[in-house]
Amino acid sequence: MAMNRIAIIGGGPGGLMLARLLQRYGRSPVVFERDTHVDERPQGGSLDLHSQTGQYAMRQAGLEIAFAAASRPEDQGDRLYDADGTLLFDRDDPTDDRPEIDRTALRNILLEALLPGTVRWGCRVAGIIPSADGFVLVGEGWTEQFDVVVGADGAWSQVRPLLSDAKPAYEGVTLVELGFDVARHPAINRLTGSGKMFAVGDNRALITQRNGLGHIRGYAGVRLAEATAKEWRASSPEQLQQVLQDAFAGWAPMLREVVETGDVIGVRPLYALPIGHQWKSRVGLTLLGDAAHLMSPFSGEGVNLALADAVDLAGALTSDGGWTSVTRYERTMSRRAAKAAEGAAQGLNGAFSSEGVMPVLEHYRARIRRV
Repeated sequence: MAMNRIAIIGGGPGGLMLARLLQRYGRSPVVFERDTHVDERPQGGSLDLHSQTGQYAMRQAGLEIAFAAASRPEDQGDRLYDADGTLLFDRDDPTDDRPEIDRTALRNILLEALLPGTVRWGCRVAGIIPSADGFVLVGEGWTEQFDVVVGADGAWSQVRPLLSDAKPAYEGVTLVELGFDVARHPAINRLTGSGKMFAVGDNRALITQRNGLGHIRGYAGVRLAEATAKEWRASSPEQLQQVLQDAFAGWAPMLREVVETGDVIGVRPLYALPIGHQWKSRVGLTLLGDAAHLMSPFSGEGVNLALADAVDLAGALTSDGGWTSVTRYERTMSRRAAKAAEGAAQGLNGAFSSEGVMPVLEHYRARIRRV
């Protein structure tokens, strides 16, 4: 089958990396992005790129110099507190080889590497219709034919239902995302240290993470019912701050400051696809990133997996093996993601448990032993 006309639905890091790699192979993919421009929505906090996945993808894309210029190897530290404010773990080692980069900065590097017109902004795909020669994408006032459609469109992918009946399931934990400006929040700046701060108690956690440009991103997480999470999403910032202050009322004052002073950015209920999610390969349709293997952020693997998927899929789509190569990619991707998803589930359930801080402390200690 021909695999020349390639549509990528979703302009996140995985989709953009795939487009960049395909262009390096001489192809002309089109990325459909529903946002009307690059700055329409906040892109989230800081990401750590791992050497064998995220960083490898940047090297394959010829973007290692741009990544090195924008990344922050000095922000790899970890701190862990209990709810009483006792510091249980403090490690700052910039040689861990997991340099941080703001999600916005990573996305901009990828966008700037693409040929003009690759991304079609404000193009929401309303339908994907099989045809004799592939698939027809349908939008508002337009249709276009493609040989291959790649779903890089995240948790609630519209491509995935064409391949699988799997749906993301709520994982029992909701995060409220908070923002801090270093200049206005010196106490949060001190608390965060040189990377990421975790404070863990009974089914609750506070997280702050250093971002670039003098910002810190925070998260207040609570184990709660999905119906309550929906109520939180409908609440005002003022209501949310009161709810969080009640949830963390017994915590140390230095930790409560996180929920008392942060600017509310959004409510993030955590969802995940089944571990080891697979589907019967269908010629002309495939997935990468969260669309294929959504998991909680508690493994630190999400964006790294998406970038690694892009490398493997670009190779498959440009090989001489036809769709059989894509089927092999899907199997490889599923195995790689399953291991990460197991770690993500364990990390989430360790951080939000009735055992409090001890599972997280043991995780940090075990990581040092492995190093």
